[in-house]
Amino acid sequence: MHAPNLSLIPVELLLRAYRGGVFPMADHRDDPEVYWVEPRERAIIPLGEFRMSKSLRKTLRQDRFRVTCDHAFAAVIAQCALPREEHAESWISHRVEASYNALHRAGHAHSIECWQDGELVGGLYGVAFDRVFCGESMFSRTSDASKVALAWLVAALREAGYAVLDCQFMTEHLGRMGAVPLPQAQYMAAVAQAGGQAAASLPAVVAGFGASSSPGKAIVHSLTHTS
Repeated sequence: MHAPNLSLIPVELLLRAYRGGVFPMADHRDDPEVYWVEPRERAIIPLGEFRMSKSLRKTLRQDRFRVTCDHAFAAVIAQCALPREEHAESWISHRVEASYNALHRAGHAHSIECWQDGELVGGLYGVAFDRVFCGESMFSRTSDASKVALAWLVAALREAGYAVLDCQFMTEHLGRMGAVPLPQAQYMAAVAQAGGQAAASLPAVVAGFGASSSPGKAIVHSLTHTS
């Protein structure tokens, strides 16, 4: 299925697609069309099984970054859309980027930002519906920034009562942090079971962690505590 022009992908269409297990991608930054992807296998991070390396625990406890939620969504997705390698193409086209900015304004897409000396140095963004969060992309301009953003996201999702963290495609990097592959049918069953409203909003939970005297230690404690 292809979109014929540069108009925004409607918010309701995007949400309907995510609930149906599909999401849009483009071939390059200037691509006016999108295609809809339904992976045979999804990567998910079970929220109770996130893995922190010793180095990540140390980085979190050092509070090297100030972490926020939804303070710079447009800047995060713009950074994620930049090609990672020379001559590489980004799947986040200008149309896709603008559509997710509209989804964010509607309250269904969120970003986690890492700041250092007032500069945005890492982060991630994704789509939220019911008690499901679909991570879309992340970026890092300094060591460990995206890992810290992911750790904060997992802690916030757990605190807010989410049930599913979808990472779309399996990678070695995600596997080291606890991601596991899940057949699409099982993923859709998990999404169906994750209906209802989250107990708290992600921005509020992240702000709560950030208000701690030692936010990084609060995140480590949250991720290592099991109820």
